[in-house]
Amino acid sequence: MNSIDLAFTPALEQARLIRHREVSPLELVQIYLEQIQRLNPDLGSYFTVTAEQAIADAKAKTEMLANSNELPPFFGVPISIKDLNPVAGVPCTFGSPALVNNILDFDDGVVTRIKQAGFILLGKTATSELGSFPYTEPTGFPPARNPWNLEYTPGGSSGGAAAAVAAGLCAIAQGSDGGGSIRGPAACCGLVGIKPARGRVTHAPVGDRLSGIATNGPIARTVADAAALLDVMSGYVTGDPYWLSDPEPSFLVASKERIGRLRIAYGTAIPPIGTADGNCQQGVLQTVKLLEELGHTVEEKSPDFSGLVEPFQTVWQTNVATSGLPPEVLQPMNRWLLARNGSAGEYLQAVYQMQMVSRQIVAFFDSVDILVLPVYLHSPISVGEWAHLTPEETFQKIVNWVAPCPPANATGLPAIAIPVGFDNNGLPMSVQLVGKPAAEATLISLAAQIEIAKPWIEHRPAFAT
Repeated sequence: MNSIDLAFTPALEQARLIRHREVSPLELVQIYLEQIQRLNPDLGSYFTVTAEQAIADAKAKTEMLANSNELPPFFGVPISIKDLNPVAGVPCTFGSPALVNNILDFDDGVVTRIKQAGFILLGKTATSELGSFPYTEPTGFPPARNPWNLEYTPGGSSGGAAAAVAAGLCAIAQGSDGGGSIRGPAACCGLVGIKPARGRVTHAPVGDRLSGIATNGPIARTVADAAALLDVMSGYVTGDPYWLSDPEPSFLVASKERIGRLRIAYGTAIPPIGTADGNCQQGVLQTVKLLEELGHTVEEKSPDFSGLVEPFQTVWQTNVATSGLPPEVLQPMNRWLLARNGSAGEYLQAVYQMQMVSRQIVAFFDSVDILVLPVYLHSPISVGEWAHLTPEETFQKIVNWVAPCPPANATGLPAIAIPVGFDNNGLPMSVQLVGKPAAEATLISLAAQIEIAKPWIEHRPAFAT
């Protein structure tokens, strides 16, 4: 197997090759560091590359192979961490040039679990400033670009993570999602991205700042890889304000299980915001046709999301205020969002309203197992496309693009984005599957069934190969 093939080999298969001594952790790390050196200047997917630490860790793990048969599940597999998540001793910029020297002395809870699973950290991937934007173009950093077409965005705020996986600059990636920031980049880059259910993944050690709308999750090339990384990330840490029991069996097992007939609903519009464009509608309609052919019961219907828009926006925009950064170092839209923040009472009223509407949305799933929606309402934008707009205009553009994503964040329901083809610009098309509370296993089993019926793993961006 040549180096490009190894770079695009799924993470679980890489772990198997390592355990069988067919490839070493050091060989894999060197392949990815070469890929990063070759492609990242054009791609902008990494802010920080921890080459020395990765090589040292890979050498140590390669030596361990000779003396141990008891290895963690992803021993020696290279991974990236989004630059919103602290890694001890490594800069954590949160997408702001004001924080390029912000070196923290602790690991985020998911980073701890990722290290315990045997992964080797390659570096920190690009994010939009404070994770606020569904594209990844922070001031002071090169813009992240889509490896399928460099003129377009890979999405955001986990845009660097998705670009890196899609271009073969890491085997798998950690991302986070507070309004579509895993699912959107996965959709833009032709990958699998899981937004877990609320309480599935810990926010330790710092805690949750946004009333449960945000969570960490996996971005991967295959459903099985994403499921296995979710297994690694999942679990309670002392003091978590809410949590779910560990899955039984594991999410990886769920990716291999046959699934019975499901009751599936679908929609292509998010009233009152708008209807998906032709490409995004096509992705949904193709998917539900396949699901009918696979024996599932399919019906066009979706919950009423209309009461969710304003309270969700109020809760979501407080992320800028919680950063503690002064207005003068922020990009214009984040400054505008900071100025829009109201009183604590207004915030709590928005949380109350969001929770009330969320109850109605969750009740929809009493008679439905899965809801199929577009990930975004239109195809990816080009890099810099909205740079000339005012903050108010930019904000409205964002709302009109990402509208299908926030309902899963507000309700805490699990969702998964999966590839379903390509549009006329050579960019991936995607859909998201939204599931019942805590029902990631069902989503994963269905996504795996679709993956088998319409495999996507053989596709690679020409830019990367």
